[in-house]
Amino acid sequence: MTSSKTWLTPAAYQKLLEEVEYLETEGRSEIERRIADARDHGDLRENAEYDTAKNDQGMMEARIRQIRSTLASADVREIEDSGRVEVGTVATVVDDDGDEMEFLVAPAENKIPGLLLASPDSPLGGALLGAAPGETITYQAPGGTFTYKVRAVRVYEG
Repeated sequence: MTSSKTWLTPAAYQKLLEEVEYLETEGRSEIERRIADARDHGDLRENAEYDTAKNDQGMMEARIRQIRSTLASADVREIEDSGRVEVGTVATVVDDDGDEMEFLVAPAENKIPGLLLASPDSPLGGALLGAAPGETITYQAPGGTFTYKVRAVRVYEG
């Protein structure tokens, strides 16, 4: 998406809030305990346990910053049904082989288990945006050129 806002469903926003709260409380406490335990094992220069705990701490702090940034720029809203594919809709498509798939068109932060995700920034997501049922979309991706017929569009309700 070209906008600095990240569209989130209310459920995805809540999930991120819960994750950052966990990481900033229990997650940090756990890392602090692991670092303290590793320090008790002696020489830090040759202490793989300490190195691993410090690395995990850095990755966790990076994840906290990433979530905080996403939450700060979040556009939390439900989508109104326009009858076309837009961010926040589920597109049912059929490929050339007749296989039917459903894609949630939304940023990665909205990932739903069991539902394929088409980011608006991806070739597929970009091609789907604005399409209506009955229309055929074609897009170029690293694996080649792909064509789908849009069978249905519905607002994601999560």
